[in-house]
Amino acid sequence: MENPYQDAIKQLEEARPYLDAPADMVEQLKFPKRFIRKLLSVKMDDGKIRKFPAFRSQHNDARGPFKGGIRYHPQVNEAEMKALSLWMTWKCAVVGIPFGGAKGGVVVDPKTLSSGELERLSRAYMRVFAPYFGAWKDVPAPDLNTNAQIMAWMVDEYQKIQSQKSKVKSQNDESPYAVITGKPVALGGSLGREEATGFGGSIILKLLAAKLGLKKRHATIAIQGFGNVGYWFAHFADKAGFTVVAAGDSKGAVSVPKGLNPQLTLACKEEKGKIASCYCVGSVCDLRHGKAISDDELLTLDVDVLVPAAMEGVIGIHNVQSVRAKAIIEMANGPVTEAAAVVLRKKGVVLVPDILANAGGVTASYFEWVQNLSGYYWTKTLVFERLGEIMEAAFAAVWELAQEKKVDLHTAAYILAVQRVADAMMLRGHRAEGKGNF
Repeated sequence: MENPYQDAIKQLEEARPYLDAPADMVEQLKFPKRFIRKLLSVKMDDGKIRKFPAFRSQHNDARGPFKGGIRYHPQVNEAEMKALSLWMTWKCAVVGIPFGGAKGGVVVDPKTLSSGELERLSRAYMRVFAPYFGAWKDVPAPDLNTNAQIMAWMVDEYQKIQSQKSKVKSQNDESPYAVITGKPVALGGSLGREEATGFGGSIILKLLAAKLGLKKRHATIAIQGFGNVGYWFAHFADKAGFTVVAAGDSKGAVSVPKGLNPQLTLACKEEKGKIASCYCVGSVCDLRHGKAISDDELLTLDVDVLVPAAMEGVIGIHNVQSVRAKAIIEMANGPVTEAAAVVLRKKGVVLVPDILANAGGVTASYFEWVQNLSGYYWTKTLVFERLGEIMEAAFAAVWELAQEKKVDLHTAAYILAVQRVADAMMLRGHRAEGKGNF
């Protein structure tokens, strides 16, 4: 797989000719403002101490506090963290919410840990990174292999640390729940946060379909990845009248030409442990409704819209020529490599970038942060209404800019996002300050 950080830099370079910003400022935006490396010491169930490399990349905070998830995965690395933190900066900017970008991670396979070990790892992460976090400094959230329970452990650990410090109240102490988003509702989480990324993506799907003249019930969708994001995207797309003809996970995929039932498919997946044997149409799951295919085959199906909703780099030079979809909506972070994106443009495939398509999640996180700071909590209906308004406005701005500059949606989104960040930096009087603290 191509280096995601190099891809992130190439994407910034593509936007550069259209930017009204000093060259040295654009150069500065290639680098995180701060990159933190730590080693977590965790006591395992057998009594032994195990060390886990951990990172936090803080890219830019010109528009507001750093914002970005924490992921647990054995392949977490520095290049990935840097790339994801850049993408978070652009994602927050493209939808106009007052955050910058960050990303954190631990090199670990969480499936090999007991619940107690997972909790101790999560608390250890918060202990060593707490000085860098705060409602007005850096606000983490769940990401790959982390969830609301892990955020609950982390916010609890943060509150313990704060209570042990001086009793003098500071701005960072005013709302300890606001230090993390994606929390359980019982600990200050927001209604609608679980569905938000998929819901936001479905808004983009509807707007894109209208622009491309796709008829809903006749428009076919294939979704690679059927976790939280993929499932909720399928759920809302199905409710809107689109036909989801294929879905897959890391263990395989199913092709269901009549259109699968997302809710039944998820229940079947949870029961069987994989999606590959779940052919669910209407109210029943039956082998006659479809067939098993590989995850790689799903990416090359002849569909109207392909939705990669799992890992980065799944569409690259190795398979891009086989992609037959008319449009791609990037619900994962960086699922299409920059080299593959160039090929897709030449093929006439419409590519909606991740920084726009999956921004519903961070937008709902922003809503949670606002609710924590104000102490006033919204209904799910209000969350979805405001999320819909923001996603619609962002899509309209990107589409209009693409027409004005005569560029594709991917490039237009980056132009819009980077310009907004550069504008904030110039208003603050910021100029190039070196290439980050490594």
